[in-house]
Amino acid sequence: MPLTFDEETRYSRHLILPGVGMAGQEQLRRARVLVVGAGGLGSPAALYLAAAGVGTLGIADGDAVDLSNLQRQVLHRTSTVGHPKADSAAATLADLNPGVRVIPLHTRLTAANAREILAAYDVVVDCTDNFPTRYLLNDACALLGKPLVFGSIYRFEGQASVFDARRGPCYRCLFPAPPDPARVPSCAEGGVLGVLPGLIGTIQATETLKLLLELGEPLIGRLLLVDALALRFRELALGKNPDCPLCGAAPTITDLIDYAAFCGVTPPDPAWEIDPAEIGTLPHPVLLDVREAWELDETPPLPGARTIPYPQLARRLTELDSADDLVVYCTRGLRSQAAVTLLHRAGFTKARSLRGGLAVSNPNPVF
Repeated sequence: MPLTFDEETRYSRHLILPGVGMAGQEQLRRARVLVVGAGGLGSPAALYLAAAGVGTLGIADGDAVDLSNLQRQVLHRTSTVGHPKADSAAATLADLNPGVRVIPLHTRLTAANAREILAAYDVVVDCTDNFPTRYLLNDACALLGKPLVFGSIYRFEGQASVFDARRGPCYRCLFPAPPDPARVPSCAEGGVLGVLPGLIGTIQATETLKLLLELGEPLIGRLLLVDALALRFRELALGKNPDCPLCGAAPTITDLIDYAAFCGVTPPDPAWEIDPAEIGTLPHPVLLDVREAWELDETPPLPGARTIPYPQLARRLTELDSADDLVVYCTRGLRSQAAVTLLHRAGFTKARSLRGGLAVSNPNPVF
C-alpha cells in the first residue's frame, strides 16, 4: 500500500534521502520493533522510532510512572505519575504519530513468555536497567535469530552496541557471567545525568533504523563507550567468543533459563527484612550501614550507626556481635539484602535488612 499524502508530507525529509526514499519509508511502515523498557533509554528510542514511521512499536514495561522518573524519562508527563509506563508511553507516541501502531505490554518478560513475545518483532531494543533481563533478551534474540540493540547508562557514562549472533558476538561473548548484584548500584543508587539516556537512547534508535533500512555499518562487533563529562566517544572491537555457551562452536544453552537465579538476584526472605517503624520494638537494635565511603560523604550515616562497606563485610565480621539485633541498610535495600544473607550464613541470625533502604524509608527511625 503506497504512502498517503499526509505520510509523504510527514516523512518528506526521509523521502529525499539516498538509500531511504519511498521504498525505505514503506519498509519502515511494515517494520515491527519491540522496545523493552519505557524509561530513560526507552523514551528517546521510542520517540524517534515513532517519529521515523516504524509501523508497529511494542512497548514492554511493567512499572508505573514515578515523579523521580521525569528528570530523564521524557516519554512521560507530570499528569501521568502513577499510571502504567506502557500506557503513558503509548499515549505520548500516539500523539506524536497517530499512524504508528503502539502495543503496550504491561507484563514483565520472563523465560516463560519471552520467546513468544519477541518472535512477533523484527528488532528488539534493550532499554532495561537490570542484568537478568539483559541476559534474557540476549539469549532469546540469539535463539530466535533476531538483532538486539543494546544500551546502558550509569552516572555520566553510557554504552551502546548491536548484538546479532548470526553476524557477530552476543552479549554473553562480552560478559560471560553477571556481576555480583550487590556491587552494581542502580541509577537510583548511583544517579544518572538526565540527558545521558537521551544520548544513548538516540544512538539505539539510529542503529535500529539502520538495521531496518539495511543502511550503513551497524554497531555489530563494536562497543561504543560514551563519557558525557569529557564528551568523548571511544570504540572497542568485540570478537565472537568461540567458546560462548550460547553462540559459540558448541553451544550448551538451547533454551531460556531462570535469569534471576543466574544473576544471583533472588527475592528477599520477608523474615529477614524490617520496616523502620518496627526497629523500636527490637531489644538490642544496632544499625549497620553497608554503603561505600563516597556515599557516606553525600549522605551521612544514621546517628549511632556502624559503617562497614559491603565489599569488606566478610572479612570484618569479628567487629560485630551475633547477639545484637542488626538492622542493615544501604540506599535502596539491595546491598543490605545481600549483606544479611552473608550474615545469616555466618551465624548472625538476628540480622535484618531495612526494607527499601534510605531512599524510601524514614531517614530517622526511632528506637
